[in-house]
Amino acid sequence: MKMFDLVIRGGTVVTPAGIARADIGIEDQRIAAIGTDLQGREELDARGMYVLPGLIDVHVHLQMPAGDIVTTDDFFTGTMAAACGGTTTIIDFIEQLPGESPRAAAGARRAEADGKVAVDYSLHLTGNSSAPAFLEEIAALAGEGYTSLKLYTTYADIMVEDKDILCLLETCKSHGLLPIVHAENDAIIAYEQTRLLAAGLTAPRYHPHSRPCTAETEAVQRVLALAATVDVPVYFVHISCAESLEAIERARAAGQTVYVEVTPQHLLLDEQAYDQPDFEGAKYCCAPPLRARRHLDALWRGLQWGRVQTVATDHCPWDFATHRQRGRDNFTLIPNGLPGIETRALLLYHFGVNAGRISLPRFVELCATMPALLFGLAPRKGNIAVGADADLVLWDPGREITLSASSLHQRVDYCPYEGWQVRGAPDTVLLRGQVIVRHGQFVGAPAMGRFVPRAPFSPLPGRPDR
Repeated sequence: MKMFDLVIRGGTVVTPAGIARADIGIEDQRIAAIGTDLQGREELDARGMYVLPGLIDVHVHLQMPAGDIVTTDDFFTGTMAAACGGTTTIIDFIEQLPGESPRAAAGARRAEADGKVAVDYSLHLTGNSSAPAFLEEIAALAGEGYTSLKLYTTYADIMVEDKDILCLLETCKSHGLLPIVHAENDAIIAYEQTRLLAAGLTAPRYHPHSRPCTAETEAVQRVLALAATVDVPVYFVHISCAESLEAIERARAAGQTVYVEVTPQHLLLDEQAYDQPDFEGAKYCCAPPLRARRHLDALWRGLQWGRVQTVATDHCPWDFATHRQRGRDNFTLIPNGLPGIETRALLLYHFGVNAGRISLPRFVELCATMPALLFGLAPRKGNIAVGADADLVLWDPGREITLSASSLHQRVDYCPYEGWQVRGAPDTVLLRGQVIVRHGQFVGAPAMGRFVPRAPFSPLPGRPDR
């Protein structure tokens, strides 16, 4: 009988296709067999647990500079926290300064991450120019496995105007890049911020008023029109408004291919968080902001009806005691972003699967399989199949956790979900067949993760919401 390096025995294997009891044999860092009564030189007992593919977070900001400050999680602490939350692959960003070479920026970003990541990683490019030399470098980098391009419609230094977006979309179409878009109307935001500050309305509770749903929905509609002009698929990050989803559905009905990402914060937290006393509302400033409850309900329906393709975190941690205090007298100076790289799967499982909103296979599809398919990581990532990397999560459905900054591995001084109790969490996590989390505790090392070049983007067959 074949003897494998490692066998995961007796677990319930979960993929988007279904749920089945099976053993998994691992050899040379990959899944070598799925069956019954497999034999291994080492074995892991998975009885009573779900065996999931390693989860993938396609939207994180580790060690990200913003002016004179840097997000609190570096590439090691952030990926260690990711591993403890069941995530074995992350995609971060290359955000070059105006005039900086994308290739030089990519090299600098790789130097920050290589040898320091606890899970596998890749990087999105950022399109902040349409100069011919810039487009040539983007095209060349796409051929080296950087196959997604972030476009911003707000934020100085990285935002692009419509004429530039059209050129960048053409480059995406020609060279196999997936355009991913932060959609907010910059002029509306600037107008609202100026109006509110002039009226003396400077507290965090006015943050959502400065970035209204109209700002997001207008930018979504505009980018959809530009993408239709070029005839290229588009992926929207952190959609937060019901009206944005409606605009996307209209575009899909007209024949466009559009993919949607949502975040746990926009599913679970609402705008009342900004009303907390003693400046506590500053903890929840993110862009787009938290919305009214009706929008949360619409996003959950989008998950249930297949209108949303991925759940990512937009993990962007800033300490409350220091970084966020700079906006005490002016909410526009509060750095935007919430921590969540460790809590994504716990929250979605508890409030999605346990609550009956989504099925367990749908949970895997949203957090692993669809991210891998869209971002060129399949077939080696995102599924449990012979030949795939042995990135696996032994998920204990009965494990209860109280979320708290004091016990999480994220390096930030607060948790947006402080005191929330969830049931269901990773027990053991494997990266390419090596255990990096055991009984919820990180046992890996900084150099275990690798950079993963990604395949060119190819639209998925059929409509995204089918």
